[in-house]
Amino acid sequence: MNEIFARRSIRKFLPTMVEDEKIEQLLRAAMAAPSAGNQQPWEFYVVRDKRVIQDLSQCSPYAGCANGAALAIVVCSRDEHMRFPAFTTLDLSAAVENILIEAVHLDLGAVWLGVTPYRAREVLVRRALGAPKGVTPFAIVALGYPQATAEDKPHEDRYDPSRIHYV
Repeated sequence: MNEIFARRSIRKFLPTMVEDEKIEQLLRAAMAAPSAGNQQPWEFYVVRDKRVIQDLSQCSPYAGCANGAALAIVVCSRDEHMRFPAFTTLDLSAAVENILIEAVHLDLGAVWLGVTPYRAREVLVRRALGAPKGVTPFAIVALGYPQATAEDKPHEDRYDPSRIHYV
């Protein structure tokens, strides 16, 4: 699966809108992620409103690049009725990773911008979205068509045999 190895954190985007079909594919990929006890703790906010994207870009010292994105998908958790709440962050991480990999497959660029575990960031993102209590923002994924210079980032082979231990 070349998408895994081709994935990069893309922070510079073209002003081109992302098609609805591609957004649906990203969300389908997210919801295909494994989750503990199949609890599927996720809620997804698809943000196209440039003013809201700008607000999101100010919710973290590392989120400024979201301001140039065509859209953002904010991955959140539902806080109630979770059978395995301790595994929620694992479930949401898998959903985010699926979005990132599907973005490559769709010729999009994306970057994962962490929100959790910082309560101050969660409050700012919830406020920017108008999300209700009981929904906790986990991560912002800024997405769009990458600028040509951003896509030229070299592949980094992170394989390190010294970190492998056979038992």
